[in-house]
Amino acid sequence: MPIIDHSKAPEVPWRPGYRKWDVTGREQGVTSTFSLNTGEPGTGAPLHTHTIDELIVIMEGTLEVRIDGETHIVPKNHTVAIPPGAEHAFTVIGDQAAEMLVFFPALDPYSEEHTHYLEGARPASVKD
Repeated sequence: MPIIDHSKAPEVPWRPGYRKWDVTGREQGVTSTFSLNTGEPGTGAPLHTHTIDELIVIMEGTLEVRIDGETHIVPKNHTVAIPPGAEHAFTVIGDQAAEMLVFFPALDPYSEEHTHYLEGARPASVKD
């Protein structure tokens, strides 16, 4: 169905202090992935790359984002556009939790086919 109730999106086990709800995927008949994410201060994603674009829309909170060796402080109401192959990581900073919208133009964006971790481990629910 093209109308999706966010309150019914399934939560996907991710990382301690970081929660993720998959809004779109195979069940909706689309070929892209969109998720709602919240992160407590100090949480985030270790350094990794994707073979596809990633868009992170920051709705609340602030992220410290590393992209290709540069560090940026990115507050709410900004979007981080990560091109394929860019080495990137982020951490929620400050006292406030972050709320993010994350989009990938593919299904299974965290599979070995699309994501390579340079630091840290894959999230809890990702199966190779």
